[in-house]
Amino acid sequence: GPFAGKTVVLTGTLSKMSRDEAKKKVRDLGGEISESVSPKTNFVVAGENPGSKRDKAEEFGVRILEEAEFLRMLSK
Repeated sequence: GPFAGKTVVLTGTLSKMSRDEAKKKVRDLGGEISESVSPKTNFVVAGENPGSKRDKAEEFGVRILEEAEFLRMLSK
């Protein structure tokens, strides 16, 4: 899947599922959840009001997924 072996950071409020549900889905697909953004982060999922983690992702050149794109990737 798209998250296998990848490190994912969640930021902001997701409208379609809880943060815990999102973390579980990423883990079920072989991904790892991190609480902080680093150059080794593969994806930052940005919900409403994402805050400084989104800024850090931009600074490090990490791919930012809006919630709709994240949901599409989960369904692959």
